[in-house]
Amino acid sequence: MVTIGYALSSEEHPAPDLVGYAARAEQAGFGYAMISDHFHPWIGAQGQSPFVWSVLGGIAQATSTLRVGTGVTCPTVRYHPAVVAQAAATVATMMPGRFMLGLGTGEALNEHVVGRHWPAYERRAEMLEEAVEIIRALFAGDNVRHYGPHFTVENARLYSLPDTPPPILLAAGAPRAARLASRIADGLINYAPDPAVVREFGDDERPRFIQYNVCWAADEAQARATARRVCPTVALPGELGQHLPDVAHYEQFAGTVTEDQIAEVIVCGPDPERHLAGIQRCVDAGYDHVHVDQVGPDQEGFFTFYEQEILPKLR
Repeated sequence: MVTIGYALSSEEHPAPDLVGYAARAEQAGFGYAMISDHFHPWIGAQGQSPFVWSVLGGIAQATSTLRVGTGVTCPTVRYHPAVVAQAAATVATMMPGRFMLGLGTGEALNEHVVGRHWPAYERRAEMLEEAVEIIRALFAGDNVRHYGPHFTVENARLYSLPDTPPPILLAAGAPRAARLASRIADGLINYAPDPAVVREFGDDERPRFIQYNVCWAADEAQARATARRVCPTVALPGELGQHLPDVAHYEQFAGTVTEDQIAEVIVCGPDPERHLAGIQRCVDAGYDHVHVDQVGPDQEGFFTFYEQEILPKLR
């Protein structure tokens, strides 16, 4: 059985709108939401990037049943893992049983802003594993003293804790990252319907999340144009998106992306069968939680379309 969620794009929407969209997603019948945690948007046309932990406080007050997770937070460079643990624990007390902490190795675009070296993936994976160890110890209420290869924690204890620690999900876009997630995480997050990642994570009871990009509009040509203008970076190849340090660099590469390339990775237009087929591809690849990212400003049109045409058919 698949659970359909909604993706809150911090890069496209200001904080008050994100809070309102979370409430609207709950009303529409989405089972959960995932919110991105970035310092910058991918390109200037997106135009936003609020501080996610402030937004989550607003969402906690505006919703009552919607499960919410970070999709994803990097707890290794811009944030120290002890700070992430405190932030996540506090949010979990504000939405008991509804918060999920999604973590990943990050992108240079958001992490280089504090002036630290951007390491290779292997080093970032080591840092992430150590960060998860620290976060779990703090979630347990321990007084943590940690002197590791990447992080130091001296006599830290969280006093504001939820009754149950939030689950930790790990982002994995390749088999090697999936193997790390399989060892240390409570669930998996991916951004492409890659069955190899699921196979490496393991076929068990832990949830497997995937972001599914769409651009609903009454006219397909309009949707394709909006998708290319607002979200061309999803069509960038390979690991390029993890290493560019500046919005201007993304804009330079994104300028080479065509509408046809965008339409291969973002379902554009008003045809419900195409939207449903895209969700089915995610399910067939092994993902049981699919959060839908509506690209562009027309979120209400998207909500109405999914309320009427998509969610009833999946129930």
